[in-house]
Amino acid sequence: MSPAQSAAVKRRKAQALCDAAIAAYERWDVADAIKELEEVIVLYPDNATYHMQLAQALSRAGDFDRALRALANYLRLAPDSKVADRIQQLFASGMDAVEEHLTDKMTAAQMPIDMIGATIQMWVEFCIVLGEEPLIIPKPEAWAAALDYTVRKVNLRDVPMEKLADYYGISPDTLRKHHTTLVERLDVMPCDYRYFTGDQNPLDKLVEAAELLDKLEARFHSE
Repeated sequence: MSPAQSAAVKRRKAQALCDAAIAAYERWDVADAIKELEEVIVLYPDNATYHMQLAQALSRAGDFDRALRALANYLRLAPDSKVADRIQQLFASGMDAVEEHLTDKMTAAQMPIDMIGATIQMWVEFCIVLGEEPLIIPKPEAWAAALDYTVRKVNLRDVPMEKLADYYGISPDTLRKHHTTLVERLDVMPCDYRYFTGDQNPLDKLVEAAELLDKLEARFHSE
């Protein structure tokens, strides 16, 4: 096999693995996505995009230490990226403008500290899930309000959108738009385990019910 043919085979293998990883990520098979992206990086260790995609998968898996290592590799390979500032902020010791706004506002509203932590976690995940897509933040309070609103809904602490928008000094339409973006990009669900802070998650009962149904069906069909 000539060098050109060998390179072509290598590219096709990497593309197949990357496509499989993206599909696995979208259906929440994050372990498979991580495994396939790690194999891609073995083939192309100097491709910054692959490291970013690995960081996204690790973030979805809740493995933030490894996600940050993947992001560090991304910055090393793409220091002049349009998203470098956003990624570098994830390594900063201080809070960014969005985190400052939501922390101040949620503290003033006497929200529990664990819920404030959940909003910060949601923001970190969002900054990672955007990947190489730039994020312009003309009004940090808009994203802060959306994070607050979304985490409250996850934790069954619904608040009228108009009331929370007024509290943050933004329009309800802006809050609605940013909330929708968070839900879609992070694939947030009701009582989402990533951001639910209560002692008993209602989803546990659904899981238990599904497991019981599986057992009953297996028993019913057994001879």
